[in-house]
Amino acid sequence: MKHPDDDNELFNRLEAEMAADSGGEVVDLDKARSTRSESADPTARPDADRSPDSAPGGSGMESADPSVRVMVDSPTVKAAGPGYLGRLAAAKRRDVVPAWLRSTAELKTATAWVARHYTHAAGYHALRSPVYAARLTMQAPTGLARFVGGTMRWVADREGEPIRLAAVRREDAAEYLKLSRQRDGRVRLRTLVAVLCMFVGLALALALYVLAPDWLQAVSVGAVVMALGAAGRKADAPVIHRAVEVPKASKLTSDIVLRALGAIGIPAINQAQAKGWDGFEFTAPITRDGPGWRAEGNLPFGVTVTDVIEKRERLASGLRRPLGCVWPEAESEEHPGHLVLWVGDQTLKAAPKPAWPLLKSGTVDLFKAIPYGIDQRGRWVPVTLMFIAGVIGAIPRMGKTFLLRLLLLIAALDSRAELHTYDMKGTGDLDPVGEAVSHRHGVGEEDETIQYALGDFRALREELRRRTKVIRSLPRDICPESKVTSQLADKRSLGLHPIVIGVDECQVLFEHAEHGKEFEEIATDLVKRGPATGIVLLLATQRPDAKSLPTGISANASTRFCLKVMGQTENDMVLGTSSYKRGVRATMFAWGDKGLHYFVGEGSDARIVSSAFLDAPLAERVAARARTVRDKAGLLSGYALGEAPEVVTGPSYDLLADVAAVVPEKEERVWNERIAARLAELRPDVYGGWKGENVTSALKPHGIKTRDVAGTTDDGSRTTRRGIARADLLKAIAERNEKPGAA
Repeated sequence: MKHPDDDNELFNRLEAEMAADSGGEVVDLDKARSTRSESADPTARPDADRSPDSAPGGSGMESADPSVRVMVDSPTVKAAGPGYLGRLAAAKRRDVVPAWLRSTAELKTATAWVARHYTHAAGYHALRSPVYAARLTMQAPTGLARFVGGTMRWVADREGEPIRLAAVRREDAAEYLKLSRQRDGRVRLRTLVAVLCMFVGLALALALYVLAPDWLQAVSVGAVVMALGAAGRKADAPVIHRAVEVPKASKLTSDIVLRALGAIGIPAINQAQAKGWDGFEFTAPITRDGPGWRAEGNLPFGVTVTDVIEKRERLASGLRRPLGCVWPEAESEEHPGHLVLWVGDQTLKAAPKPAWPLLKSGTVDLFKAIPYGIDQRGRWVPVTLMFIAGVIGAIPRMGKTFLLRLLLLIAALDSRAELHTYDMKGTGDLDPVGEAVSHRHGVGEEDETIQYALGDFRALREELRRRTKVIRSLPRDICPESKVTSQLADKRSLGLHPIVIGVDECQVLFEHAEHGKEFEEIATDLVKRGPATGIVLLLATQRPDAKSLPTGISANASTRFCLKVMGQTENDMVLGTSSYKRGVRATMFAWGDKGLHYFVGEGSDARIVSSAFLDAPLAERVAARARTVRDKAGLLSGYALGEAPEVVTGPSYDLLADVAAVVPEKEERVWNERIAARLAELRPDVYGGWKGENVTSALKPHGIKTRDVAGTTDDGSRTTRRGIARADLLKAIAERNEKPGAA
């Protein structure tokens, strides 16, 4: 397409030449053109510099003769660029089948919406049908009068009367006589038709009265009465009311978009429009995209999409649409000046939201993407909880805890997952999950809860170390990428099942006067190394600053959820450094945008998502279903089974030293049940009642594997039972002693 500047190219060149000529001489244009063309072609001048650097396409653009002008865009050099096949390969192909039609979930959602709409409309009108019939019956006399009057006017040719009166006023006798004869003919014909219709109607009515059954007579009379009632209705009093108020939004047109862009106060756009240009180049037609309109195109040179996002409120004013309907965004695969403008029919919080697909049925695989919310267009947005560490930040009362609980419910629906939930706010918002399925669960900021959480975090750190060793020891064909997979998580003997830790108001832990540093150290380790070993840490806070969300954690969290925050610092703490400058701003959310947040993860740019809303009763229903599945699989453990929380105040005894004391050097391998009996004899107040499985679970965090050990029973028979090797015990003690502060 020809650029408008091309029309002024010759004028600009001549003006530049005249300005450069200080002598004010008259220039022969033909000669000047010839000289310019020759200077652009080195082959036309024998004395031209033919070195590679002097060529127009070379690395050096200066001529050997400084008095000779060289054109920057030489007409003799063919522009380099992709060929026909290259352009086809880089072309952006639009979907033949819409995305919502390819997605089974979205297709089911759309079908359910349509079915609910027409079911509701049918039920609404069916219940009010007697009222509609009564209204039409009352309006039937008026309809009859209108029908008779209209028929008489038609027979009398009243529609031609104004023309005949006009002829009378003009005193045009010839035209009046012509019109009168035409009227007489019409009246005779219409009278004949009316009389025939009357006799036919009376005959039909008499036949129905004499021959038709009662039900047909009733239907016929009812139809006539309803028809007369419809004819007698008033324009301002409709008989049938709307069952559903469909939102009416004006169509988005190019004029509206250009007007709005011109009103937001960006100088480059205003200057372009002042010169008669559009100031915005549409690259595709404006089309419907979900429950709204989509427009995309290129902004003027030097204007970025971020500049438009900064003025979103003024853009909404220019479009005359609510702020929650206007969503300018960038296209990740295009240049920064390519704007995608989506204008919804309704605000995101007012638009109807589909039910969460997992609300009533279904289980999940945490290694796969699970829908957890919808975007502005009503499409489900998935999240994969494995191999991530997540941070949720927001000011109070914006839905932060609800979002954390939703993610924990997703984890609960995978029966393999082991949940550790901590509600440091103390209001019990996580109780629906914690009491139903959690392996460890704590509520409040009391000292006993802090000690309980500290002991659990220490155990998780040891579990992390154990898992790294297990993964390192697995053959390459079983664990090719040195990380936990869904197949490995199924093998309970490996102990690589998913572990999901959710902490609400995590600043309570990190700002604790005595144990804050240890909590931060362990959490940072879990964030950095946990995802590859199947450990997921989800932290939520309403104070996203450096103290409540340490930099080592926020900088390494791969998944971020940021609801409304108040400033740039808080925004970047949750979403990442410079997110605010790139236009990813959770500060633009309104106070009423509950659950609305920026989601960074799943390998894509920041997206605006409205999370599925599950209140406490719905959360309890989902958690109960998750508990039933786990109970059938025999995977309930810890707190969910009613185990009393253990208050960990620090080790009052050394387990490894005690085990080493009861396993003499001559016993290279020993059964766990014998170790339990000896420990109970050594410290009855500590190990009383222990069995072989207690020894197994106690030594597991220290990386000591249990194995099949052959031995002799008390009656002298040989058998094999679960036990440990003394060499593994000594190795664990040596490794622990090398780590300062290890418990």
